Amino acid sequence: MQPFQAYVDANRDRFLDELKAFCAQPSIAATGEGLQEMAGLVHTRLQRLGAVVRRYEVGGSPPILYAELGQGPRTLLVYNHYDVQPPDPLDEWHSPPFEPQVRDGYVYARGVADDKGDLLCRLQAIEAYQEVYGGLPLHLKFLIEGEEEVGSPHLEVFAEQRPDFLEADGCLWETGEKDSAGRFVLTLGVKGICYVELSVRTANTDMHSMWGGIVPNAAWRLVWALNTLKNEADEIQIDGLMDHVRPPTEAERAHLAALPFDEDQMRENSGFSGYVRGLSGVDLLAKHFYEPTCTICGLKSGYIGAGGKTVLPSTAQAKVDVRLVPDLTPELAQDLLRAHLDRRGFHDVEIQCLNGIRPARSAFDSPFVRACAAAARATYGSEPLVYPTSPGSGPLYTLARETPAVMAGVANANSRLHAPNENVRLEDYYEGIRFVGELIRELA
Repeated sequence: MQPFQAYVDANRDRFLDELKAFCAQPSIAATGEGLQEMAGLVHTRLQRLGAVVRRYEVGGSPPILYAELGQGPRTLLVYNHYDVQPPDPLDEWHSPPFEPQVRDGYVYARGVADDKGDLLCRLQAIEAYQEVYGGLPLHLKFLIEGEEEVGSPHLEVFAEQRPDFLEADGCLWETGEKDSAGRFVLTLGVKGICYVELSVRTANTDMHSMWGGIVPNAAWRLVWALNTLKNEADEIQIDGLMDHVRPPTEAERAHLAALPFDEDQMRENSGFSGYVRGLSGVDLLAKHFYEPTCTICGLKSGYIGAGGKTVLPSTAQAKVDVRLVPDLTPELAQDLLRAHLDRRGFHDVEIQCLNGIRPARSAFDSPFVRACAAAARATYGSEPLVYPTSPGSGPLYTLARETPAVMAGVANANSRLHAPNENVRLEDYYEGIRFVGELIRELA
């Protein structure tokens, strides 16, 4: 791959200028700002590679771009997204979020790590491969959307309409990083999610708290319901939910034991006193990767402003997410939650599903996973860290339910995804281009 690397080195400045141009274009999924323009930039860049690009809008979605390029016995599906998170709070940025700047070897801009850096380095790697070797030795498919940051609400419909677009030997997913020690990470899946709003109403209007002795209180009602979902040992108590959870095998636990995880450093950085149940080592990682979660994300009821207001709340709401592992689905989790509350007399607590994504996980011994690991060794000169899954969620199941998928990208442990001063280290970016070139060669 020396000619490939020489081409990348000769084009570093141009590749950086392209990255800046991508990041200078706002493309905020939450507001819709700039999505059409960003889709146009990606469309044009794909066409420059010689790809056949098709543009779809499903139910009013921003453009979903599907493209194909190359020929060969293997097919690689590449998934990315061109939308980004809102840049707020703006006053915490050291430079404007959509005016990319390079400082001390890092590029700072909204979207540079999530996910425009990964997207563009893959396209630049394909350019380099074609220019050096005269073509591609495999069939590439690209699926690039503009709604990932709001839960990809139209992607499943698209996938159901065009399952042929998703057939591949492997899927290179949209994100990845080096850890805090600079070790390259491959991640083999995502947890799913069942994100719901629980709400209860006990009266037509809030009342004076002097009636609190005889009139039901919506806040207490919801707190009592929430209290049944978990115990003080952080064990999920939703009836039947844990019956669907597969514990890690001995081989999987052995793999976890070999993963470096600095428990003390994370605790110090985040400022919490200790891990739940006092867990550590393999048991801590097994809970993190292989168990579902049940998290109260927010509560709203009554008066919480400055000073005092003695009020009896008539309504209460809570946002709750349940992160899912195989074999749990959003539908099953919501059904179990409804039955659990009903058994305890909480028929009045309404459940509204806000988002549902299925979990997906690839096997460690998949040929595609082995190809990614080999490409990582060739690029970085060391064994990659291989995580069984991401504790977060994404639409991986929608696109790759039958296809092994790997997350690998150019972020670092302090890339500040979704936060002010999002960044990518330039050397990581250029190494990411080489990794994709090595993966093309290895997979072919």
